Amino acid sequence: MWIFNQTLLEIVARTAIIYLAVLVGLRLTGKREVGQMTPFDLVLLILIANAVQNAMTGPDNSVTGGLVAAGTLLILNFLVSRVVFRNRRLRRIVEGTPTILIRDGQLIMKNLASEHMTADELLQALREHGVPRSEEVGLAVLEIDGSISVLRKDELPLKERPHHRFRFRHLKHD
Repeated sequence: MWIFNQTLLEIVARTAIIYLAVLVGLRLTGKREVGQMTPFDLVLLILIANAVQNAMTGPDNSVTGGLVAAGTLLILNFLVSRVVFRNRRLRRIVEGTPTILIRDGQLIMKNLASEHMTADELLQALREHGVPRSEEVGLAVLEIDGSISVLRKDELPLKERPHHRFRFRHLKHD
């Protein structure tokens, strides 16, 4: 049970490679797929987990090998989240950016296509937000976590206000 046939370092390396490959694969599938899990997505996730398990530990099925692989995954996840938190450019690469789907009642078909989302799926999300028609939407955004934020036209400010900058000078007091 506690015996393993390969070095712990090899399990760490294998696990790191699989972690990065799955992270890239999930990123390439798009943020919508991550945020809205369907039964097909759940099956895919289970099968991926099963497929990569042997690739991480190789022929080693010991408890030690499993613990090393799990520990490596936890450490890698911690490190990636720390680096992504501190580096805006890397965060945009790993997490993506929000995508505007509707602006002022108009569907942005180019953005829907780039996110592999149909108009019907978007309209369903609007109904889930209690908005029956896209014409009522001021802004709908596909967030980086796969959720869709919806603001009605009446929830948006009527006019954009310019930002004013104030510069304070050091005043000398006599």
